[in-house]
Amino acid sequence: MAAKRERGPSTASQSQVDVEQIGRRVKMLDDRLDNLDSIVTSLVHRVMEKPLSLEITCPNCSQTFEVNITSNIRLRGKT
Repeated sequence: MAAKRERGPSTASQSQVDVEQIGRRVKMLDDRLDNLDSIVTSLVHRVMEKPLSLEITCPNCSQTFEVNITSNIRLRGKT
């Protein structure tokens, strides 16, 4: 038989701890997404200025792929 859970102060404090932990994890995820956004933004700015070569290694077969990214769009303000 499954044991019955007691409802009381310990359950309420455990719930509060769980909510705080979820809050910390959401903040950590938000910080990681902000960092990823900064990286992607800087990559896009670089691509817009000049060609970019990206090397990616497959984690399964260790084969290296080279991706060349270029742009034909002129940035505003530059002549």
